Amino acid sequence: MWTENINLALDVAPNIKAGVVWINCTNLFDAASGFGGYRESGFGREGGKEGMWEYLKPEWDADRTREAGGGRREAESETRIPHPASPIPLPPLDRTYKLFVGGQQVRPDQGYARRVLGSDGRVLGEVAEGSRKDIRNAVEAAHAAASWARTSGHTRGQILYYIAENLAPRADEFSGYIDAMTGGGREAARREVDAAISRLFTYAAWADKYDGAVHHVPIRGVTLAMHEPVGVMGLACPEEYPLLGFVSLVAPAVAVGNMVVVIPSEAHPLAATELYTVLEASDIPAGVVNVVTGGKDALAQVLAEHDDVAAVWYLGNRAAGTEIERVSAGNMKRTWVEWHRRDWLDSRQGEGREFLREATQVKNVWIPYGE
Repeated sequence: MWTENINLALDVAPNIKAGVVWINCTNLFDAASGFGGYRESGFGREGGKEGMWEYLKPEWDADRTREAGGGRREAESETRIPHPASPIPLPPLDRTYKLFVGGQQVRPDQGYARRVLGSDGRVLGEVAEGSRKDIRNAVEAAHAAASWARTSGHTRGQILYYIAENLAPRADEFSGYIDAMTGGGREAARREVDAAISRLFTYAAWADKYDGAVHHVPIRGVTLAMHEPVGVMGLACPEEYPLLGFVSLVAPAVAVGNMVVVIPSEAHPLAATELYTVLEASDIPAGVVNVVTGGKDALAQVLAEHDDVAAVWYLGNRAAGTEIERVSAGNMKRTWVEWHRRDWLDSRQGEGREFLREATQVKNVWIPYGE
């Protein structure tokens, strides 16, 4: 951009969908400042601290065994020990949970539902069977909430804090549902709920603190590295830890200003559907969080094919993850695919800057000054 009005330039620069913006200069590069584009102009970054992340992996992952082809081994399924029925009473009625789209609980387009079985084989309830049209409606609702990206970090943090406050008094209830679904025991279920509450508090604190940086480059000026939300994101949650896995993906994404369409655990979705009532009472704007239950792999592929979804996170099996990456290449969508299991209770693996990095884009604005 070329202008004599620097105030106008700094107002326009954040609204340009580009990885680099030059103000009153052009084609300046430096290793300290990242370079890259969006969508058809390329993805990822070269140079700067953000350019190094493509070549690094978390310290906790250093000792994980790799297959000969370079991929990670798919984790073997955990052995569950039969556990007595949960003492938390389930509703006497056969409850069918709806979808959560645009801040409301809505019926699925096709009108189908699937049964959710507990660890002892009994029916715990039914959840809506989402379809391609439900994903489309959820994406439209997410785009309608675009003002969330312009909300201050302090406000986003306050809302996440409020969600955690509203979830805390119902910890025993959620523990009962998790125990009934997974059969892992009341103590383990309560640890998961407590960790989910703690994680919400963590990202509430991060919401106004994940700042950009000022790079010192070899011009008479500065380069602002701005952290911007990706936009509308599709999240396919892990099967294990149905509540904690859901919160661990949703919280960092919305903390930095994204809107999300979430597919919860396919086998254990009741923790996410019960969370609807917490979200409805926590002042989060309609459309920021949308939840579509059903077949995770099929719905995740629909998200990957959708041109108005900016990024997809998928945690599941290798075959589906590979297909999602292949489909996303056609519309230049950012992907974060993992098929190995994390220990979501471990703060090194389940939270932190890694998730915030994946939920943001870095825009470098070059600003020279002087005559």
